[in-house]
Amino acid sequence: MSRWSGAEVPSGRENGGTGETAAPHGAFVLDDFLPYRLSVAANRVSRALAVRYAAHGLSIPEWRVMAVVGGFAPLSSNEVCRRTEMDKAKVSRAVTRLVAAGLLARRPDETDRRLITLSFTAKGRRTYEAIVPLALALEQELTAMLQPGERRTLDRILDKLRAGPAAAP
Repeated sequence: MSRWSGAEVPSGRENGGTGETAAPHGAFVLDDFLPYRLSVAANRVSRALAVRYAAHGLSIPEWRVMAVVGGFAPLSSNEVCRRTEMDKAKVSRAVTRLVAAGLLARRPDETDRRLITLSFTAKGRRTYEAIVPLALALEQELTAMLQPGERRTLDRILDKLRAGPAAAP
């Protein structure tokens, strides 16, 4: 029994399809561990979207940076880290590749010249505008999998989880 659904554990969540449960009652069961399940679901959705924008030559971290820049530019790399929950090294590598590809520009901040902000180049804006409809189509497919009202419930749950425990600094 899954402690999350109160139903029998589907065969995909059993130990190798042998019918044996992965751990004895009361023990840690990875397939029932909420952080693991969220991570797997997020990775699956990210890969599904990555397949759609593969023709643009972007990695998942690069698209995440592009998506944040598209919604909040100009902003710094630190702000990208904060909005995506990606680590600084991953954001830095993605930004470096996006700048080299001519998709992003680094510019001094208008109010504090010590800071560097990120914004789209014309090519980056075109790429972003080409990918957004693909992302929205995937969101529509995911939403179609939900029963009426489940999307609102999911949104409330995700908002609660986002406001939950933060990683240690």
